[in-house]
Amino acid sequence: MKIKRLLRSIIGGEKRQAFIIPLLAIFCSLVVSALLLLSMGRNPFVAFQSILAGAGVLAKPNYAGGRGMVTDIMMTLAALTPMIFASLAVTVAFKGGLFNIGISGQMLFSGFLATILVGYSDLPSYVAIPLVLIVGAVAGALVGGLIGILKSKFNINEVVSSIMLNYIIMYVISFFILTRYVDSITRNSSAINASARLVFQNFMIGPYRAVLPVFIILAIGAAIAIKFFLDRTRMGFDLRTVGLNTQAARYLGISPQLNIMFAMTFSGALAGIAGVMHYLGYNDMIPPGSLSSIGFDAIAVALLGNLNPIGTIFAAALITVISQGTTYMSSVLDIQREIAQVITGLILLFSACGAFLRQLLSRTGERTE
Repeated sequence: MKIKRLLRSIIGGEKRQAFIIPLLAIFCSLVVSALLLLSMGRNPFVAFQSILAGAGVLAKPNYAGGRGMVTDIMMTLAALTPMIFASLAVTVAFKGGLFNIGISGQMLFSGFLATILVGYSDLPSYVAIPLVLIVGAVAGALVGGLIGILKSKFNINEVVSSIMLNYIIMYVISFFILTRYVDSITRNSSAINASARLVFQNFMIGPYRAVLPVFIILAIGAAIAIKFFLDRTRMGFDLRTVGLNTQAARYLGISPQLNIMFAMTFSGALAGIAGVMHYLGYNDMIPPGSLSSIGFDAIAVALLGNLNPIGTIFAAALITVISQGTTYMSSVLDIQREIAQVITGLILLFSACGAFLRQLLSRTGERTE
């Protein structure tokens, strides 16, 4: 009990914990990552510096082919856009007391439908781009809504159903890609038409050629809107109440079943938008037989962002920088690129510990008051 009180006195109240605990999680994960790199005989400071350079946060020693620091940072922003939407999807589900681990499957389903329905069409960009977003949101909402129905009507755990749907979606879509839409050279799905792409290609910024990820503005705006929705609207209050205590929600006349279905449908729609941003924005094709790691990394982002829509923007930026910068790091230090997944996994681990620590300190505060 003395240790708990000491931790509470150091870390402070809830408002201070919202900043201190995520920073502590990042610090601990970087320390452990540095020790791991040292055990491999690599300089962790050089490794972290090369990650930042690869993501465009710092300058590389040299560039070629009309590329520059702005090229790398724009590509990082293009990767950040789906990460923010995926993290918001995890956050919304968490607020409803649910764990949507099926983000990757919902992304893949949405990206595939948008690709075959709009991406291969000859529609002009001013028609194709809105349609891509609509198809993505609706497709994701359908999968998320199905998980919500299974949970609310049949009490099937959403973790189990979403994991199973991940692999069902992956294998079914892989079959269709390899039999109908495969590119004979890359063995991925055929590239979409440029008019349906959610980034502007070969955009000139001064003397440098880069992509222009205009929908990063939409991602940030969505985070702000969801923050307002959760904190300032009746539907947001109902959703959070069900997530905190279903018995209390029933006492207040709130339907847990309806809010569970709504939370998963809303979460799925956000995951669907993340899918089209990834498969028709950052990429222009779909690799068969694989799920995007974004759906799983988004869990770390949501926890690191303290399940706060605004916090997810900064947490998503950190995870995206690590992910984008590791290719350059691996070439500089001659180590495997998968070390980024290790660092991300460590952040997830310490973020989960941070959530436990917040709960522990909250209980301690209740007992001492």
